[in-house]
Amino acid sequence: MTEVSSDFTDDRALIDELAALPPDEQGRALRQLTLDQRRELIARWPIWAHRGQLSPDGEPLVWLIQAGRGFGKTRAGAEWVTELARDVPDGRFALVGATLHDARRVMVDGPAGVLTVARSRGLEARWWKASGEVRFGNGAIMTVYSAGAPEMLRGPEHHAAWCDEVGKWGHGGEAAFSNLMLGLRRAENARVLVTTTPRSTALVNHVVALAKKADAITQGRSRDNPHLPASFLAAMMDQYGGTRLGRQELDGELLDDHDGALWTRSVIEACRIAPADAPVPTRVVVAVDPPAGGEREDEGSGQGDACGIVAVGLGEDGLGYVLEDASIAGVSPARWAAAVAECAERQGADRVVAEKNQGGAMVRAVLQGADVTLPLVLVHASRGKVARAEPVSLLYEAGKVRHAGAFPALEDQLCGMLTGGGYAGPGRSPDRADALVWALSELLLKRVRKVGVRRM
Repeated sequence: MTEVSSDFTDDRALIDELAALPPDEQGRALRQLTLDQRRELIARWPIWAHRGQLSPDGEPLVWLIQAGRGFGKTRAGAEWVTELARDVPDGRFALVGATLHDARRVMVDGPAGVLTVARSRGLEARWWKASGEVRFGNGAIMTVYSAGAPEMLRGPEHHAAWCDEVGKWGHGGEAAFSNLMLGLRRAENARVLVTTTPRSTALVNHVVALAKKADAITQGRSRDNPHLPASFLAAMMDQYGGTRLGRQELDGELLDDHDGALWTRSVIEACRIAPADAPVPTRVVVAVDPPAGGEREDEGSGQGDACGIVAVGLGEDGLGYVLEDASIAGVSPARWAAAVAECAERQGADRVVAEKNQGGAMVRAVLQGADVTLPLVLVHASRGKVARAEPVSLLYEAGKVRHAGAFPALEDQLCGMLTGGGYAGPGRSPDRADALVWALSELLLKRVRKVGVRRM
């Protein structure tokens, strides 16, 4: 069947109907529509947009789209502000980019910019270079501003504003945003849309706090956009998946370094290599940080601390290579012990190191019951997790550790361990990080012998 309804009374039903047709029938169905109907269909943004591109309910003062590249942030911003310009004759709107060039190239002239969107909606809109404005036929005006010139935003009044890539706004960015907010005096329900790839800056954190008050933060990943080529996404994930750059630029995560952290994101990124580049290790240790008390957790509950399980190898070059994070949460002792055995077999481990404080005898019995026949070393934690981690963090600073791949959950815990004994990472305890510390201590720190001064 190639006939589709053409009254557009049910937008979502129409697009679902079209999407269900084979490609050749889609073309025939669309050709049944008149030219005006086809234009209207293209202009119906809500039926083409994915959920993350649509404005939240309640008309919040600040709406933040914090998402990866290719998510569709620019198109969402252009559609949002163009709709406002259409609905508010003689309205005044601000388009603020990191620079005037960025604002003009992306927000105005880009393939997803306001001029393209205005044309798709059949709206009259022209760019006036002399004044740096987009002027609409109904009298609405969008003025382009640079975040690098905050004084230009002191004085002008606007109904609403679209701010793009605030993570790139450099010196003057915070002042530009403040001046913009103070000038939103032309409407009772003034609104600001901020679109950005997340970067941990003071301004981004400030915008996050404002948007969070109204529950108006849209977070998304590049792969959430169904219109991106699958080959592009696969190539990007293969190259950057799990790394800091990938988590920021593709997954839209806001990654921060905590004050006083033993590990920083930059230190971890500097030690990362491709798994294929890791040498064949001369030794492999699997370290285990059992859940507190070693008590049984309900299978699949996901509650309680995880059992940290990390495999580390020693290269002929004397460096430690993090090979796998096989940590598991919400399972019984028998299940996590089996996970240890499976990891040891996969990695060809020659030793298992387990913390015995949390039920030492039980740890040995459980591991032996899981057929872990490798030499088992039970270590006693006489110091806190952070104190044990400090000498291992120095190994990273000295370039003696490599991460053979990306281990996001483990790396988040490392970056949450603070000098002075605090922990600001995810979860109740840095169990993955603690297992890594035991493994690297076994492979690298035990090899360092104390050198004494002998009396002659």
